[in-house]
Amino acid sequence: MATEEHKAGFVNIVGNPNVGKSTLMNDLVGERVSIITSKAQTTRHRIMGIVNTPDCQIVFSDTPGVLKPRYKLQESMLDFSEGALTDADILLYVTDVVEDPVKNADFLAKVARETIPVLLVINKIDLVKNQQELEEIVTRWRELLPGAEIFPASAREHFNVSNLMARIVELLPLSPPYFGKDALTDKPARFFVTEIIREKILLNYDKEIPYSTEVIVEKFDENDTSIHIMAVIYVERDSQKGILIGKGGSMLKRVGTEARKDIARFFDKSVYLELFVKVEPNWRNRENKLRSFGYIE
Repeated sequence: MATEEHKAGFVNIVGNPNVGKSTLMNDLVGERVSIITSKAQTTRHRIMGIVNTPDCQIVFSDTPGVLKPRYKLQESMLDFSEGALTDADILLYVTDVVEDPVKNADFLAKVARETIPVLLVINKIDLVKNQQELEEIVTRWRELLPGAEIFPASAREHFNVSNLMARIVELLPLSPPYFGKDALTDKPARFFVTEIIREKILLNYDKEIPYSTEVIVEKFDENDTSIHIMAVIYVERDSQKGILIGKGGSMLKRVGTEARKDIARFFDKSVYLELFVKVEPNWRNRENKLRSFGYIE
């Protein structure tokens, strides 16, 4: 197709925590780009997933859930979400059938003032008991975001996602591609290693442990058939280090085994993974550490 007929654009996905933004992103992209757990604050960065066809390129951007910041890390996460309102061609505001529509009303008000196309995705409709309940939810959201097109959907069940995708393609502006046509994401390989390890921490630990950890890949040696990875998991206190490692190293071994399998599947290579745990006191509130960890530019 001629370049002047090619479409391309940035489609940013925003919303509150735990409404299924990452599940929707992965379904739209067709690849597991964002980590998914049932816990809030799973996504910490803006993560791009790129869909390419001969005549269009869609650059999806998954963002952290909108929340009231309690420490500097969450301030950076909110900056990622609010930044997504300023550089999108199309905005996907994701909610679900159980959350309070007026939660984080300030952010919602900013979405309502947007002049770009806003597609409101009401996710998890497989949890709705009947059609009347769904219609009541749609009516309330139509009052809150009167300028938005509404798409009831279930990302987990792939319901109505194809129709959403077709509408996105219709709304894309004419443009040459922004990335190579073989690109899947803007993130380097190391980023996905850290995300996979962090996902296993989120799945295996409770309370504050997952939110107090940061993963940094210090070694990533790759050849045609295998990858040797050395990663450090940072925590804020010695007590957290003990819990993370577990008795006789059992918990850290479990995390490493689960992560290694997913990393091998992601890269389609054999993986040798070494994990270490270090204490970095109060890193979530230290600007220099947040900058070194990539949360502040």
